[in-house]
Amino acid sequence: MSASEFTARSLLFAPGDSERKIAKALASEADLVLLDLEDAVAESAKPVARVLTGATLHGRGATGPLVYVRINPLDTTHALADLAAIVAGRPDGLMLPKATRADLDLLHNYLTALEAQAGIERGAIKVIVVATETPKALFGLGDYEGAPRLAALTWGAEDIATALGATHNRDENGAYEFPYQLARTLCLAGAAAAKVPAIETIHGDYKDTAGLKTVAGAARRAGFRGMMAIHPDQVEVINAAFSPAEAELARARRIVDLFDANPGVGTLGLDGEMLDMPHLKRARAILAMVRP
Repeated sequence: MSASEFTARSLLFAPGDSERKIAKALASEADLVLLDLEDAVAESAKPVARVLTGATLHGRGATGPLVYVRINPLDTTHALADLAAIVAGRPDGLMLPKATRADLDLLHNYLTALEAQAGIERGAIKVIVVATETPKALFGLGDYEGAPRLAALTWGAEDIATALGATHNRDENGAYEFPYQLARTLCLAGAAAAKVPAIETIHGDYKDTAGLKTVAGAARRAGFRGMMAIHPDQVEVINAAFSPAEAELARARRIVDLFDANPGVGTLGLDGEMLDMPHLKRARAILAMVRP
């Protein structure tokens, strides 16, 4: 899979030290399962999580969701131990938290050596970068174009709020405060500049189905192409939100067909609306969201 082929709508976390939750995640309808060695695993349980995650990778079948592993940040003592434990299991990819472009380049070097040692094709293991979790990272979100292994960019509001010294990251109405709206927007723009998908952050209340539907729908309209989940019950809502409705597909096909029938024409009318090249590009993007 090349980075440009990354099409996961739902990315479901499962703690790397919980056999039950891993099994439940792998049996879900999630497009991608994220085995977590970082925040979901207590310090004392990280060695156990590495063993269980490695065994899960070695034991999975040829079918099922993509499986990525969220490792610990590269500036911790855990990161290299994480990589040593999981690369031979051939994960489809990794999630790199609290990262900058320089961290991704360093991870690429580590993975290249470990892939060679394990007999894995160089570059086979892709990377999703959580690119907004440190103040420094916010200033580099335009730097990911051409980055090795990059599959997608995503963002998070909790770690950056802590790093900025905030007491809360939402206002009295539950909306993100401006610094975190900015982080989200920079992630979206950075992903577009790098020509990879942007992935929306989690909706923390897994029982709030209505709220999740609203958030996921808004994310897709804004340009995000998938969303992370913390519970299997969120997967169905997320998959639906990031799958174009038939009416939307039908209109996109009409727009594409109209321009195909009028080559060389820059502006056309459809149902009383004037359409130009941005409309055509958006229509094609909607059609490209249909999963094989």
